[in-house]
Amino acid sequence: MKRTLLLTLFALGMLFSVAAPALADGAQAGADIHVAQTLGDRELTVIIRRVAEVPGPVHVDVVTHAGSPPGELTLTATAAGAAASTTKVVLGEKPGFYSGVVQVDRPGPWQLAVDEATIPFVVPAIVASPWENATYGGFIAAGALLVVALLLAVFGRPGFALVPAVAMVAALAVAATAAVLAPSIPPVAAPGTQLDPTFDNVNDPYERTSIVDFSRPPVNLVPSMDGNDLKLSLTDGSSGRTVDDLLVHDNALIHLVVVSPSGKLRHLHPVRVAPGEYRARILAPEQGTHAIAAEIARRGGGVQLLRSAIDISGTATARPNDGKADLATQIRDAGTPSTITAKFGTRDLQPWLGMLGHMIVIGPVADQNHAAAPIWAHVHSMIPPSPGFPDKPDESVAAFGPDVSFTYSFPLPGRYLVWMQVERDYSIVTVPTVVEVPATKGPQG
Repeated sequence: MKRTLLLTLFALGMLFSVAAPALADGAQAGADIHVAQTLGDRELTVIIRRVAEVPGPVHVDVVTHAGSPPGELTLTATAAGAAASTTKVVLGEKPGFYSGVVQVDRPGPWQLAVDEATIPFVVPAIVASPWENATYGGFIAAGALLVVALLLAVFGRPGFALVPAVAMVAALAVAATAAVLAPSIPPVAAPGTQLDPTFDNVNDPYERTSIVDFSRPPVNLVPSMDGNDLKLSLTDGSSGRTVDDLLVHDNALIHLVVVSPSGKLRHLHPVRVAPGEYRARILAPEQGTHAIAAEIARRGGGVQLLRSAIDISGTATARPNDGKADLATQIRDAGTPSTITAKFGTRDLQPWLGMLGHMIVIGPVADQNHAAAPIWAHVHSMIPPSPGFPDKPDESVAAFGPDVSFTYSFPLPGRYLVWMQVERDYSIVTVPTVVEVPATKGPQG
């Protein structure tokens, strides 16, 4: 019996030695954060790369676009109680990627200042998941129990050796089950996304929270002009307090659409200059009433579309968007999905704001009072999966297109203003068109 037990324990030991997994999914250490920024005369994308270790470096890429002037930016990472880390990034005349590195020394809420703009971000603690603990803990326990069982068997206590041997099998089963099931378990929400803005779970994303109500009231938007800068003040519609819990949504804190009296579209991304205060520069504005719409996402509150209008003093000559593309349209009755395809000729389009293309829709319109249009919509054309490319390619990949299709159900009949936007050669191409949507046909008599 002693020989049989030794052989059994040896076989289990061999199984244990080959069963320990090398988990591909370690503790969550955050992800890249892409934030579009209309910073003065520059249209930038700031990419805060994922943090691999704390303390450690944070690599920041600044992507410039065509028309952005060269110069120097100051990047500063700050957190409560932490020493500030500062670096300079020199932007060249050629649009593209420019890099800098700042340091973080602790997990928690941080803030990256890009000159006067500030971008909140979270550095998560590197914490093992419960199933990782079960996997490694089970294998470690099984190893220790194996040694105990072998020693008892060698020293003539085969009956007693059965107890740790059975326990070893149980520990091995727990570890193997956790290892097998771990890839199918949904990842935990990143700190600061579904939880309150106090970031209660930043040191342990698996910790239970007592917060059960994640709802957020509507936001009040108050626009004003300061020279050529459009200022946006955000307050909570319930309490009147400053709103400072915006999430990065589709690669921006705010997607701001400004439509001039002549119908020129500007798709801007205001920078955060203080809690609840954002601004974006309006270059060469026209005189008159401009319609504005701001798309935001509050933490735990979902996406909101805020609309307003503002009178701007300007002397620029009205000039509509002039991007070119061949258009193929299948416009159906109101309330029925229609398709608009922009054909750009060559397969060299870059992702912008995480998408292949954007389509802005307002209408029905009858005059230049665009703010009165009842329908405003922001439609996306998704990046198609491509072999050999990452799941979420950034603007350095120019290999998409040439056709960009959008599907949208125009809810009301009438005349709509439509703009399609893509990126090529680090330049945003805006293609305008006008769509006439027929009324839904009634039943035939």
